[in-house]
Formats: sequence, structure tokens, C-alpha cells
Amino acid sequence: MSPGSLTFYLNGEERTLSHIRPVRTLLDYLREDEGLCGTKQGCAEGDCGACTVTVASRAADGGIKREAVNACIRFMPSVHGTAITTVEALSSDKESAHPVQQAMIDRHGSQCGFCTPGFVMSLYTAYRNRTALAPQSACDVLAGNLCRCTGYGPILAAASDMSDTLLEPHHVAQQDAADTAEQAALDAVRPSQAIEIGDGQTTAFLPTNTDELAQIYADHPNATIVAGATDVGLWVTKQHRALPETIFLHLVDDLKRITQDDTGLTIGAGVTYSEAMQALTAFHPDFGELLRRIGGVQVRNAGTIGGNIANGSPIGDTPPILIALGATLSLRHGNVRREMPLEQFFLEYGRQARKPGEFVEAIFVPNLADDVTIKCYKISKRFDQDISAVCAAFAIACEGDRVTRARIAYGGMAGVPKRALAVEAALEGKPWSRETVEAAMQAYAEDFSPLTDMRASADYRLMVAKNLLLKAFLETQTGHMRLVGHGGVFA
Repeated sequence: MSPGSLTFYLNGEERTLSHIRPVRTLLDYLREDEGLCGTKQGCAEGDCGACTVTVASRAADGGIKREAVNACIRFMPSVHGTAITTVEALSSDKESAHPVQQAMIDRHGSQCGFCTPGFVMSLYTAYRNRTALAPQSACDVLAGNLCRCTGYGPILAAASDMSDTLLEPHHVAQQDAADTAEQAALDAVRPSQAIEIGDGQTTAFLPTNTDELAQIYADHPNATIVAGATDVGLWVTKQHRALPETIFLHLVDDLKRITQDDTGLTIGAGVTYSEAMQALTAFHPDFGELLRRIGGVQVRNAGTIGGNIANGSPIGDTPPILIALGATLSLRHGNVRREMPLEQFFLEYGRQARKPGEFVEAIFVPNLADDVTIKCYKISKRFDQDISAVCAAFAIACEGDRVTRARIAYGGMAGVPKRALAVEAALEGKPWSRETVEAAMQAYAEDFSPLTDMRASADYRLMVAKNLLLKAFLETQTGHMRLVGHGGVFA
């Protein structure tokens, strides 16, 4: 593979970079090299949203995928083949404001002003995507942006005003013209082959398909794979780790496919939370609600389902429900593929059943049987933008009023995401009743010895784990203790 150059558009102008440190953040580049200081650094970990910019790329259907992202943890190689918009580009001249900016002005949505560019860019992304924001959807769109002056009321009012302009004829015409120009820009910088880029001391590889990825990773098994960088980004910005070799996945379209057949759902490891939201919500509503609570929109636009698994964190949000659903992993090394149940992938804290040079290629989720009810819960100090203290998932199958099968998995209770096997055994073959559930709650001590940390004490975690089983039971009751398949809804 020969050295190449990063090519992208910034505020409508093409940029080409041939010598750059692979783990340099987009935020640092914008502020230090381009002098675009409207994009702010607040937390440097993707939590506050002050650094939000809009990144457009080619969608799988050939259209435009336009997303709000955190520039503070977005590494420069991941902008190859994209078009970036910062707050400086929103107004075409100094005499007029963009509809988003005007709405913020009219509603007095800016106080100290530090966070304002990030809020504007989150709203601008929604505007460019022609997303009308009702009060709840506006809260979801802005959950990844923090205002330390507590100015949320005026900002939400501005979001509503902005939505009112979406269908005005002159704004529609402007949007159409902007889409055409952006499509042409993306076509001009669309990558066609893998490249290698670096600064002489560190190297990044940018494959464009899974075959290239498999070869590069087999040749460089110590390289760090970077998907959304929602975790790896903090290795650099907070821990100041050196990453001599990195492999970026954002161009590997093979990993971004979601397919469904009569047996179940297959999710490519590079599918982001945002991209998976619709399919997983349709698969099961509780799964969709869980995804809605993973970070803010910026994090969900970057983080991937496969990365959440491959990272091996004991508090990753998706593994518990995937384990409860009986998901399997497809792993690849070179041209060799193998499959394993997801629960067997996690060996111990910081160690997974993945060989050097082997990567997660896809996750398969089997269809639910009609007799299975799913429940999923996330316990955290904040509803949005917080890490789980405990995450629990239940898949309970009943015949009549008797439990025939149970799969129960937890995050935050052990060094890895883990099934509650003793609790499952205490339920199976028994009536699905409060008496059975309360007896099974005593088996949690056999399955887990949770730790105490900043998020929760060991005693709290064990108590919550037990009570979530009781909660799952109570939510399935209809007066005659009958389970309802696909969602545990009342019937």
C-alpha cells in the first residue's frame, strides 16, 4: 500500500493533507490550522457538545448522510472523503443569519455563548436533514449539548421556530441547492482504494472494504482499530496514549450493512447506533429505547455496535440485551471466518476471545419465538449522556404460566457482560409467579460479586439487579399472569 493523502471539503472548499499525525483531532485542526475558533473545546471527551460540527458523507444508498459529530474525539483520518461544515459557514454573508441562528437570536438562546456554536450546529444538522423538531424530539437531538447557564428553555423554543421555517419555499430552494453542491463535493473526494497516511512516526491505514481490512489487520495485528473513536478518542485526549498504528473503518461499507431474513437480523460491526436505531427498534422496542440512552446524538452517530462489543467493556450497554437475545458473533482473520455465541466472547476484564489480527465482522440476532418476552433496563445517575451502573436484559419464555426458558444478562455486575445462570435455573420449570421470582432473587449472590466504584456500591448493584427481575415480572402481569410475546406489552 502506497502513502496517500486525506481529501475532504471544509465549508465548501477542498482540502488535501499528505502529512498529519493520525490521532490529531478534528477540533485541534480546525482551531489551530484553519483558525476556525467557533468550534469550542469543553470536555475533550464527547460529552458537552461545544465542539459539534456537521459531517456529510456518502450513504449506502448513494445519497448524503449528514451527522452532528464531536470534533474533540474525531481523528483526522476519519474525515477522508467527507464534507465538514462549521458554525462559521452557516451565514452566506454578514448581513443575514441562517434560520437556525436567527431562531436562537429571536428566542435569546445564547447566554455566556460558549456552548452556543455547538447547539447551533446540532440544530443546523437537523435542519439540513429536514427534521422537524417537536418538544421531545428536540430534547433527543440536543441531549448531547450541555448549557452550563441552564438556558435550555429558550434553546428548545428556538428549535421549534427553526422547524417552522423548513417548508417555506425560499428555504426549501436553498436546501435543495446546498444538497446538490454537497453531493458534487462528496463525489469529487470519494475514495476508491485503501491509503496509508502518517507523520513519519505514526501510521494510519484506511481500507475501503473488508478484504483490504482483513489483509491490513493480519499484517499489522498490533494496530488499534478505530471505528467511532467514542472510547479510543479518550485514550488520546485524556490518557495521552501513543497509538503507533491505527486502522480506520469509516470507509468500509461492507461493515455497515443491516440485513434481515426469516432467521434473524445481521448487523455489520461498523453500523453505528444511529444507523441501527430503526432496525433494532422494529426488532424490539426495548432495544430501541436502550439505544436512545447511549450518549447523545453525536455519540450515537459515531459509536458502533461492533465497537461496543469488541471493546469488551463490562458496562457496555448493548452486550447484555444481545446476550439475552442469543446473539452470535462472526469473527474474521484474513480469509478465515468463525462464529461464536456472544457470551463466550467475553473471557475476563480486558480480555476477549479474539486472536491477534482477528476482528468482529458482524453480529447475528435470531428472531424471537412467539413465547418470549423481552425486558431491558439501564440504571444510571442521569437519563441521557451517562454510563450504566447496571444494565439488565431478560428474555423469558413461558408455556401457560410456567417458565420454559430464561436468558438473563447483566452489565456492570462483573468484569464482563455476564449471564445470571443460577437465576435462570431458579426460574426454569417453575410457575411465572411472584413467589418464584422472589425465591430466584436469592440466587443472584451465586452469579455476581459486584464491585464498588464511583457509579454505585456493590450492595446497591446487587439490590438493583434483584429488583429489576421483580420489575420485569410485574410489568408482564395482566391480572392473570400471562406473558405477551414481542415486547411484554399489556394485553
